[in-house]
Formats: sequence, structure tokens, C-alpha cells
Amino acid sequence: MTDPRTDLAAAGARLAALGLSPGSSGNLSVRVDDHILITPTGADLAEVDPDGLSVLDLAGTHLDGPRPSKEFPLHSAFYRRDPGNRAVVHLHARNATAVSCLPPWSVRSAVPPLTPYFVMRVGQTPLVPYAPPGDADQAGGLARLPFPLRAALLQNHGPVLAGPTMARAVDAAVELEEVSALLLALGERSPRLLTPEEAGALGAKYDSPWGEN
Repeated sequence: MTDPRTDLAAAGARLAALGLSPGSSGNLSVRVDDHILITPTGADLAEVDPDGLSVLDLAGTHLDGPRPSKEFPLHSAFYRRDPGNRAVVHLHARNATAVSCLPPWSVRSAVPPLTPYFVMRVGQTPLVPYAPPGDADQAGGLARLPFPLRAALLQNHGPVLAGPTMARAVDAAVELEEVSALLLALGERSPRLLTPEEAGALGAKYDSPWGEN
């Protein structure tokens, strides 16, 4: 059985190596029983200390370790939404952040179904209205969205994604960055999107949140 602290540190190193976490931006967490282990404020994801994580309860109360990232309300929101979520990744990845500055494709997903892997690995990704980083009201709004999701774009800020494992959350973050790059590369063109039937079939087969838009 793997150690969640080590998994988190390895995920940070991978995301930093891929260029998805510039400087000291981004934060990661894992849920262990009724506790959240999260990267401290100002942490460089390339050099996360597995023994230097902040410890919170599910309500976000700081229990142990250094001061947590101010984005902890986002992480807590995803764990409250779905007890199956065991890891959360928040990044300032360039392409996904650029898409967060554009009008959304639909109410349920800022990103259209361009590729099957976006639907399979990420699913519908709503645009959450802008708020200052760490805003508890924004996190509360995310927690209350009335449709299933495991990813969101924070307007003018960047992506946040959850998964049943850290590996799945990281894979979703990488896939969201890739589909965001494709969307930006297409520019003003009108691409062929997956049809509602095609996207719906993939969502059902891979248990990925995708619904009527």
C-alpha cells in the first residue's frame, strides 16, 4: 500500500516537471480518513516535503503542521461534494488558465467535448465566477453546484480537479491542460465536437460526469 504523503510529493514533482505549476503556484491535497493533508502556503510543488504537510479536518480547521495553502476551501469543497474524492489538484497551468479567462462553452462546461479523452478523464468542467484566491464563498458555491463534476475552472485563475486517487486527479489535470491547448489553437474556427450521443456514451462507459448542456 502506498503512502499518501509520498504520493502527494511525487505528484507535485511530476506536475512541476511538466511545467504546470510555475513558481510556487498550485496546491495539492489528499484525504486520509477524516483529515486533509495539503501543501503549505507558498510551497514549491517541485520540492514538497512529505513530512511537512498541513493537516486539516474536513471543515478546514487547521489541526497540525505549517500554515496551509489559502486555497484549502476549494479542496474541502470537493471532499464535501463527494466522499469518493480522495485527492485534489489546483494549478495555474497556462492553457487551462487562459481558457478560464474566456466565455464558457455552456453552463455545465467551460470546455466543449473536443476529444474523447477529455470526456473520459475529466468530464464536464464548469466555469466558477471570479473571486479572490482563497475565497470561502466561491468554494461554497462550488460545493453546491447541482450537477456532478470532478473538475472546474476558476474564472481568471485556473483549474481545480478531484479524483479517487492522486494519480487519477493528476491525469485529469494533464488532460484538461491538453484539451485547453487544443481549444486555444483552434481559435475562431468552428471545430467538429463530439455529438451529445457520443459524449454521453463515453461518460456512461467510463463513469465520467457528462450531462445535458
